[in-house]
Amino acid sequence: MFKVPLPELKEKIVATGKVSAEELDTQIKEKINELSGLISEEGAAHIIANELNVELVPKGGGILKIKEIYAGMKNVSAVGKVVRKYDVREFAKGDGTGKVCSLVLGDETGTIRVVFWNEQVEQLKDLKENDILQIEEAYVRENNNAREIHMGQRGTIDINPDGITIGDVREKTEYERKNIAALQGGEMGVELLGTVVQVFDPRFFNVDKDSGKRVQEGGVLSYVMNLVVDDGTGNIRTVFWKNQTNNLLSKKEEDMGAYHADPQLFEAIKTDLLGEQFKLLGKVVKNEMFNRLEFSVQMVMKANAAEELAKLEEKVE
Repeated sequence: MFKVPLPELKEKIVATGKVSAEELDTQIKEKINELSGLISEEGAAHIIANELNVELVPKGGGILKIKEIYAGMKNVSAVGKVVRKYDVREFAKGDGTGKVCSLVLGDETGTIRVVFWNEQVEQLKDLKENDILQIEEAYVRENNNAREIHMGQRGTIDINPDGITIGDVREKTEYERKNIAALQGGEMGVELLGTVVQVFDPRFFNVDKDSGKRVQEGGVLSYVMNLVVDDGTGNIRTVFWKNQTNNLLSKKEEDMGAYHADPQLFEAIKTDLLGEQFKLLGKVVKNEMFNRLEFSVQMVMKANAAEELAKLEEKVE
């Protein structure tokens, strides 16, 4: 089953006019109780959408807009403009080497990362940024809570196909300030302002330096860190991957390596973070294992008291 973020899923169901927002919330709770709490809100909403014959994605196997692409989809066709093309990376593969290359594809509804492997990489050698790219027979997976298109063995591409143009790409995400208590899960482009009330030790692991996938031996050091922040309406666990951990702590990879070697050194950092106020930009995800909402941080910055005061004065006016 493909994964539609809960707020978007609710919006699609309510837009049919078959049920109001209030009725939908009630039906979701009833469905969860009916199934003895064994499903999430997203699962319950998907069941209700199916019962109401709500079309969550266009049928007919046509070309999808970027915003219509969800993790879990197969046989996906899409077309967009190449916003960014990354360098080809080689990695060890058995007795030889493999290749991987990725790019950011966009249209007027958003952007998404597309990944190519081995022989497919050769097809991109003449591809440039701002070229139009049409892909067929791809599949979509989730990587660090973000959608990602993979071509697979059957996937095909067409560079600058005749008769297709793409207008302005919606590349930047607009972030909206929200209260923690109002979060439902699945929201994108969220801004939180909160105070750190709990700090967890960073978790360290090794990843392949080329593919970024976790490995048991060798590779390079990576890490993830969790904080709990409170904004007065509630609190939420926030997740900082490697780059955002570096930004949060104003540290470099070699500094984090020292904490990995001697975890006791990190105790002073944890103490200093408590009570600090940060502005966090990112998205809300549901941790199914622990049945809780978490905030995946895409940008972090210290709260600016003068800026926040100016916002309050604007609201008063």
